[in-house]
Amino acid sequence: MKKFSLLIVAMMLLLSACGNASSNKGNGGNSVASVEQGTEGNKEQQTSGKEKPVELSFYFPVAVGGPITGFIDKLAADFHQENPSITVKPVYAGSYQDTMTKVVTAVQGGNSPDLAVLLSTELYSLLEMNALEELTPRFSQDYFNGFYEAFMSNTKSGDQVWSVPFQRSTIVMYYNKDLFKAANLDPEKAPANWDELRDYAEKLTVKDGSGAVSQWGLEIPSTGYQYWMLQALSLQSGTNIVSNDGTEVYFNKPEVKEALQFYVDLGRKDKVMPEGVLEWATVPSDFISGKTAMMFHTTGNLSKVKSDAKFDFGVSYLPANKNYGSPTGGGNLYVFKDIPEERKAAALKFIEFLTEPERVAQWSIDTGYVGTTKAAYDTELLKNYVAGFPQAAVARDQMEYASSELSTYQNGQVTKLFNDNIQSALLGEISPDEALEKSQQQADEILKKYGK
Repeated sequence: MKKFSLLIVAMMLLLSACGNASSNKGNGGNSVASVEQGTEGNKEQQTSGKEKPVELSFYFPVAVGGPITGFIDKLAADFHQENPSITVKPVYAGSYQDTMTKVVTAVQGGNSPDLAVLLSTELYSLLEMNALEELTPRFSQDYFNGFYEAFMSNTKSGDQVWSVPFQRSTIVMYYNKDLFKAANLDPEKAPANWDELRDYAEKLTVKDGSGAVSQWGLEIPSTGYQYWMLQALSLQSGTNIVSNDGTEVYFNKPEVKEALQFYVDLGRKDKVMPEGVLEWATVPSDFISGKTAMMFHTTGNLSKVKSDAKFDFGVSYLPANKNYGSPTGGGNLYVFKDIPEERKAAALKFIEFLTEPERVAQWSIDTGYVGTTKAAYDTELLKNYVAGFPQAAVARDQMEYASSELSTYQNGQVTKLFNDNIQSALLGEISPDEALEKSQQQADEILKKYGK
């Protein structure tokens, strides 16, 4: 009996050893079976709701009219519904400038957000801080190719991609068709060039009995983004004002001088636009209230004008000088470097969610920003919207003539000095030539250490 028992034990040990050997052979090293087993385990975690929760801080600005915060909150909630383990916490941080200041403070304090919407032009400043996660290896080339190239130009340094286009824009011209009719102008024909713009604006400027202007022909804002408006006029005259690598500016080129002289003359000489300072946020309100018949402004205000204007209005390309032209504008999505890998992965997933065609289409409809991808305009959603509201297609079509926005190293300093000098010219404190020569000298001094 004792021998029989020992025999049974020996057989059991032999069977166990064979089983272990077979198991080790099937799952050894980094085998497919091992990976699949891990994947199945992850699936089981996801299915059972036990995946480790991730919370993302998402800083964003508001630079246009409309309930943007509500739209962002809804996007975050919809994403969480699809991805229960990831919670996106939107943080409204004020204007673009306010948001950049808060991001810089957080990064320098070792507590950077996970992702943020910042101006596409902040790229070189953020690179100099070593704050960004490079996105080139994180997405496929096909994914990047889906965006309009003019928008992608402000995402790159060389061949490296550092951000993804999100709430992007160009400058367009809005015009009041009712006031065109009252001035015996064709309401379906916007001014196509600078001469027509000046002529139309003169006919649309109305004075009351005392000689005071009760309605302006044109308003072009001159605070916050005056460099952007001048850049548009410079592109129309045949030149951009910045190199592709952020190390040089061309503020004193003859074409830029021609552009600034035209900008100044509209108010000071032609008297078809208010002299001096025109606040960025006031110009759309003036247009909606009928105080101006035409305005240059971001397409990001299209939905607000559509909802608030009590008159028929048109949207057109910016009038040409030598050619059509507008810089792109608006914000990109950035992911920050000094965060854990699981939060980077979650942030990338949120970016993919935000840039799906249907979502890009809805964002464009809700806000007026240009749909950033070609696929968005192939959706039935945006096709139907454009068919019923053709004004929504103008900014997209003008992309053919769009160029990258002013973006340099030390971009905040360069932009501020340029804005200040442009404003001095608009106020009549210095001549356009002086403003641009001064801007060039100051910018060259700032950028000399970045030159080749």
